This record gives sequence, structure tokens and C-alpha cells, in this order.
Amino acid sequence: MRLRPYTTILPKPLLPVGDRPILEIILRQLAGAGFNTIDVCVGHLGELIRVYFSEGTVLPDHLTIDWHWEPEEPLGTAGALRVVPGLDGTFLVMNGDILTTLDYGALMDSHRESGAGLTIAVQDKRVEIDLGVLELDGRRVTGYLEKPTLGYCVSMGVYVYESRVLEHLPEGPCQFPDLVHLLLAAGEHVGTYRSEEDWFDIGTVGEYERAVDELERRGGWPA
Repeated sequence: MRLRPYTTILPKPLLPVGDRPILEIILRQLAGAGFNTIDVCVGHLGELIRVYFSEGTVLPDHLTIDWHWEPEEPLGTAGALRVVPGLDGTFLVMNGDILTTLDYGALMDSHRESGAGLTIAVQDKRVEIDLGVLELDGRRVTGYLEKPTLGYCVSMGVYVYESRVLEHLPEGPCQFPDLVHLLLAAGEHVGTYRSEEDWFDIGTVGEYERAVDELERRGGWPA
């Protein structure tokens, strides 16, 4: 919805950045990082995505894509894993609208070394507040910050799972933040992998246009 009017006709993973859709760039990056099998969970306009990769482009020969269809009610960013059979051991999960120069191999190595059940790729994000911010104790003002800059550690939408984590998925829809809360409540080790690589989470028109501008500036996107 946030990317309309672009997504009125095209599903978000097929939005072009340069001469290739977002998802094609992702798949080529994963192939270059040594991945051989990709499971793609699709819903809205998913048939267009499947047709494009079946008939509209040529991917590396060693790459196999398996398609999985969500039911009419979306299962959420974590619940969608329920439609993928045979998930075992260690595997990478990511959103289909992420452009990044993240080193996927280093992420996988870091996860294995940590012993975590789930590792989240993260990046520091600074948020500028263009207003005066009050610190309060009830109705009493205890402090005043003029246009502060706040720092947060944010998820990049790229994760490494151990298959044991799937046992904590509830029946029905489940968003990724809900799964993290369930894992923490169960005492599971949830780790992070901090990255300073380029990263675009293409969820808004502004972020999409920023990614397109960056590609033009650098003359291409690594694949």
C-alpha cells in the first residue's frame, strides 16, 4: 500500500532498480554468495513474479527456485515459513524488497559461531526529531531537548534461522517481531550481526527512489 501507485500493477519485488527487478538482484547476489536453492513465498500478484522468473529472465544455471503459495489470508513475515516444506538445519531468510551489499557468507559464519537459534542482521539508524521533546514526570516537565537526534539498532530484514526455531511458530499468522518475543520468552538465544554495508528497505516511495538514485550514482548494483 505504501508504494502505490507503483504496486497497483506490479508486485513490490518486481519493481525495477535500473534494468532489473529488486528480486532478480537479490537472487543473483545469493547465487554469487554460494546459495543453490531459493524458496520463494508469494501472495499478492505472485503469479506475475513466477512467470517473470520462469520466462522473462535467465538466472545462473546452478540456482534452483521453488515456489510456495500463501493461503488467501497472509501468514505474516514469519508464519509464511510454514508453507515451505523440508526446512532443516541452518537457512537464510530475507524479505523480497531488500537491496544491500551485506556479505551473506559472513552473516552465516557469524551465526554458526554464535550458537544462536536466530540471528538478525542489524544496522545503526539515526532519527532526527525536528521538534522540541519534553521529558515528563506525570504533568511536570523535568527536561527539554531541542530537536534531538536519536540512535537505534534496527533490523535489516535479513535473518539466519536454525530449524528448531520453527517449533515456536504459532498456528495461523505470525509476524517476525512476534516470533522474536516468543523465542525470548522461551529462553532461546537470539543474536545480531551488525553491518555498515549499503542497505535499502524498499517499503516507501521515498526509499525506492533513493535506491534508484544510488544505482545511477554508482553505475550499477553488485550482483
